[in-house]
Amino acid sequence: MMEKIKIGQIGTGHMHAYKFGSLKLHPDVFEIVGVAEDDPERKAEARDSQTYRDVTWMRSDELLARPDLDAVLVEVEEHDTVDVALRCIRAGKHIHADKPGGESLAPFAELLHEAQKRQLAVQMGYMYRSSPAIEFCIQAVRKGLLGNLSTIDAAMSRYDGEKIRERMKTFQGGAAYIFLCHLIDIAVALMGAPERVIPLSTCTRDDGLLDNGFTVMNFPGGCTASLRTSIVEVNGFERRNLVLCGDRGTLTVQPLELEGNKAGGRVFLNLREATGEFHAGAQEIQQPTLKDRYEDQLLEFAKIVGGEIDNPYSYAHELLVQRCHLQACGYEV
Repeated sequence: MMEKIKIGQIGTGHMHAYKFGSLKLHPDVFEIVGVAEDDPERKAEARDSQTYRDVTWMRSDELLARPDLDAVLVEVEEHDTVDVALRCIRAGKHIHADKPGGESLAPFAELLHEAQKRQLAVQMGYMYRSSPAIEFCIQAVRKGLLGNLSTIDAAMSRYDGEKIRERMKTFQGGAAYIFLCHLIDIAVALMGAPERVIPLSTCTRDDGLLDNGFTVMNFPGGCTASLRTSIVEVNGFERRNLVLCGDRGTLTVQPLELEGNKAGGRVFLNLREATGEFHAGAQEIQQPTLKDRYEDQLLEFAKIVGGEIDNPYSYAHELLVQRCHLQACGYEV
């Protein structure tokens, strides 16, 4: 049996830092060494939350100095992700770093280069990578179930108030910088490198925030992807969807997740002709029982760190996703 992964977390400021709770679901796999939060206000807030109850608190330099520490969850505020992740890599620790990978490509490329040189794992926290619904779609495309793919349409929206809007203003790419990366990760996993990425985000109010994110990607073979994210869509969470259209069939996932943020949505397949176990026409594909959004991804991380499996997402893939994401958000790359 694999030894427990000794793991810690740096930061509590990322929007998805609550995934620390997912580690607690598997005490047989993870031994939590401690949590570091160098910002006094954030630390005080986190101490009062159920997520971090009964953890050992320490400074980030103390955590990284632990010789028995195998890996770190990097959950700092999004502006600081790459800097802190690079500190972890240079300290010899595997990392799960929450997305996205910074507003400039060069530092992220340096991070990946350093990790590869040291043979350390970098797992980016794209939550749909652990979704059985999305995995079904990826395998369906790779096995040719839909034929030649012509269209990818996806939306990942929500409605946010002024507090989130103020936070989004701190990113040049606006809301798209935080949310669009998930959809780009799926598109790249499906199709590989695009020939062209066109940023088309807009501002719907007079505060200058790009709150209506949109991009179009063209792939070799004629496939186009239209990917949308908005923080001004009422009930946008329920309309989060992925639609894949090919000349043999269409796949739809809507919503992308169920019960708020459980991994796995509803999957619908429509085939022109019966293929294998699937009949012609419309059908819903039954999915596994819902579970914690990050549970499977972190279990996969443990297997990577423990040497049981290779990382299914290469350094080159992570760099490509980040490059496409920055282009989609209007950054110079």
